[in-house]
Amino acid sequence: MNKDKIKSYGDTLYDCLKNRTTIDPITEQESDVTIEDAYHISLQLLQRRLDDGEKVIGKKIGVTSKAVQNMLNVHQPDFGFLTDRMVYSHGDELPISTDMIQPKAEGEIAFILKHDLSGPGVTNADVLRATECVMPCFEIVDSRIKDWKIKIQDTVADNASCGLFVLGDKAVRPDKVDLVTCGMVHEKNGEIIATGAGAAALGSPVNCVAWLANTLGEFGIKLEAGEVILSGSLVPLHSIVPGDSMHLSVGGIGSAYVRFT
Repeated sequence: MNKDKIKSYGDTLYDCLKNRTTIDPITEQESDVTIEDAYHISLQLLQRRLDDGEKVIGKKIGVTSKAVQNMLNVHQPDFGFLTDRMVYSHGDELPISTDMIQPKAEGEIAFILKHDLSGPGVTNADVLRATECVMPCFEIVDSRIKDWKIKIQDTVADNASCGLFVLGDKAVRPDKVDLVTCGMVHEKNGEIIATGAGAAALGSPVNCVAWLANTLGEFGIKLEAGEVILSGSLVPLHSIVPGDSMHLSVGGIGSAYVRFT
């Protein structure tokens, strides 16, 4: 895909983000679009956000669990950037009625880094050494692609369907919890809607962060000290509407609560 088309799609996705509109899948408009093309579209989208005063505070991997892959019919992980306008705290209200288009919520474990991770060649041991702490987290994903009809190129171009995220009430060192077997309970409006475990995300959230560091390393991008890294959902996605509330707990780590307005 030539540079003019890449810029045009990135600008269009930015306009969709600001105006709460959608476009037809890029993969339907451009049958030969590659993941590398999609990544460069996402960089143009990101640049427009940076030009508007946002700052990158982290990165994310998505579509890591089989449940989410089957729901979206996307069968490999995606990746994107987190900015300071996306982050909320435990107990906050999220303005989905004014800031989002077709939101869905998922429960994750967030990693806060104390050292850089630069692929290729990043191992799980490297990830654990580089991690200051882990936290329970909600990611509220959104799509600028009409009706969530996405393939991997569509979601990568759309900044991995990033929306907002909520960091939980506690942070613990990664060596204080078993990140493979730790259990998650996800509640919506007071009812349990899903359960999961760390192993749901590529076998371990640590595997996910290593994959992200190595994949972004191919594009010359590193995970940086101080950044928040979202490691992928442990439970299926759930649609939300204003008035809903959600709570999740992760064994050995903590909990997160959010209400949607």
